[in-house]
Amino acid sequence: QVQLVESGGGLVQAGGSLRLSCAASGRTFSDYTMGWFRQAPGKEREFVAAISWKGGSTVYADSGKGRFTISGDNATNTVFLQMKSLKPEDTAIYSCATGIPPAYTRSWLAQAGIYAYWGQGTQVTVSS
Repeated sequence: QVQLVESGGGLVQAGGSLRLSCAASGRTFSDYTMGWFRQAPGKEREFVAAISWKGGSTVYADSGKGRFTISGDNATNTVFLQMKSLKPEDTAIYSCATGIPPAYTRSWLAQAGIYAYWGQGTQVTVSS
């Protein structure tokens, strides 16, 4: 079965950086998109970034543009989220997910509903 395991979360001061990893296993992911979502206490889950294994195209939420970079290693089926200039409002549980979107457009890739498999999440806490 498909498994997604996140790592790399932790406590960091505002302005700092973290690199999250998501290791995927259980099938071939060549047609899949990998996404990162986050959920802060009392808030709805929100899209952060996504990358398509086919072609490597990426999309970002406005909140992370210029600060977050998503990348992938096809050889190990691992996706990374490099986060810099972190802010207290970035505090959340970050989860990776994978699925096959109806189309490789930003609007589809940002929708949680197109992702069939989810990891458990990793906590990111940014102190002020």
